Amino acid sequence: MVMSLEARYEEFWRQSIKQLNDVVKATGLPIAPDEKGQYNLWYDVREMRLRFSISVERIKKFFEGLREGKVYTTRCRRCGRYYFPPQADCPYCKASDMDWVEVSGEGELLTYTVINTKPLTYSHYPDYIVAIARMREGFNVLAWLRADDPRKVRVGMKVKLQVVKREPEGYLTYEFVPAEQ
Repeated sequence: MVMSLEARYEEFWRQSIKQLNDVVKATGLPIAPDEKGQYNLWYDVREMRLRFSISVERIKKFFEGLREGKVYTTRCRRCGRYYFPPQADCPYCKASDMDWVEVSGEGELLTYTVINTKPLTYSHYPDYIVAIARMREGFNVLAWLRADDPRKVRVGMKVKLQVVKREPEGYLTYEFVPAEQ
């Protein structure tokens, strides 16, 4: 029988708290190995659930663009700064006069990390890469990087930003792929 996400969450914490109590008794610290036994983690057993909704009315062009297979950002007409994710108002000069600009999709990888110890809400994904790239337009984007072999990922490599459907949720988002595949 397949456990629901909530049941997996409860089972994970039940086992973790039991293990943690044993470790705290022995060492005096709430530090224990992760589920793969690779890394020591600091455990805080306070539960925090976060659900939210935010208005996207003033940046809806960004989401319309995803439906069209395009990624948009905003550029302030007054000071010329780009913002990604898009902003309805310029945080720098406080202007509300923003242009929508289609992102070229061409970037250079600045940094990345392979995520193999995931938060429970991402536990259904295989290990994944989170990356930051400098886009041709001069701003940085944080996104997942899809690569067949994480060992071949290198800082400085050229990447493309593209629209994808994230499964199993089925929603549109954006991610990087190596420019040369």
